[in-house]
Amino acid sequence: MDDRLWVSSEQVVALVADQFPQWADMPVRPVDHGGWDNRSFRLGETMLVRMPSAARYVPQIEKEHVWLPKLASALPVPIPVPLVRGEPGEGYPYPWSIYAWLEGEPLVQCLGRIDLSVLAEDVASFLIALHAIDASKGPPAGDHNFHRGGSLSVYDDEARLAMLAVEDEVDPTLAREVWELALSSHWQEKPVWVHGDIAEGNLLVSNDRLAAVIDFGSSGVGDPSSDLILAWNVLDHESRAVFRTALGLSEAVWQRGRGWALWKALITLAAHRDRNGALAEWSRRTIRHVFEDHLVQRYS
Repeated sequence: MDDRLWVSSEQVVALVADQFPQWADMPVRPVDHGGWDNRSFRLGETMLVRMPSAARYVPQIEKEHVWLPKLASALPVPIPVPLVRGEPGEGYPYPWSIYAWLEGEPLVQCLGRIDLSVLAEDVASFLIALHAIDASKGPPAGDHNFHRGGSLSVYDDEARLAMLAVEDEVDPTLAREVWELALSSHWQEKPVWVHGDIAEGNLLVSNDRLAAVIDFGSSGVGDPSSDLILAWNVLDHESRAVFRTALGLSEAVWQRGRGWALWKALITLAAHRDRNGALAEWSRRTIRHVFEDHLVQRYS
């Protein structure tokens, strides 16, 4: 069940006018593809209002205000930087934020034309820079970021239930093999910063190159394997190899990355195959790519 709040443009106009009157005369309009965790609105031409859509997303507010300004200067492309923090009001129950607007077209809108190998190099460069930032005081994986950077075992029961739900179309033996291999190892090095949701909607493109990375709500520190899902839900065989070579991570990390990709695709397919054809096909394609890549590594 979708329990997220709906937020109207009128509420945003009233909140801005009350709490930040210097921007009261700026137009407000909803953002297309505004994300799941937040309701997003364009404020004028240079700002973005982001409002958590449920209580479980509220911890992201404090985290982003503390950490994003510190991360931004070390990264090769822009990321969101919060300008101000708003408080509950006008019938909206949670804190919220205003950010500087970042230009670019969401990757999901230009997948047919972009060179995936170039994209793979650009995203790898971003992740290498992110993983290199001192993570010693960063927030460990937990509920605040849905355990991105943490252990996949948190989702073991959920993944196995999803396997049973879709076993009529997804090879359950192969799914369990990929999953159990992913669970068999752990990150042995110092925790690194992870974005947590390197996905088609969170990568902005300009002139067919990576222009910005947005939505750090799932960020934290830990195991980088959760940042690899793009390899199977967007990239093809050739660009996946480019991505893997550029990142230089071990086979165990890639095995866990396949596990993250498989978990997300399985639960999405189980939830949506009878009601959302696009999401179901996205899931099936991701699972095919995970299985193909796993088999290549098994027999190499």
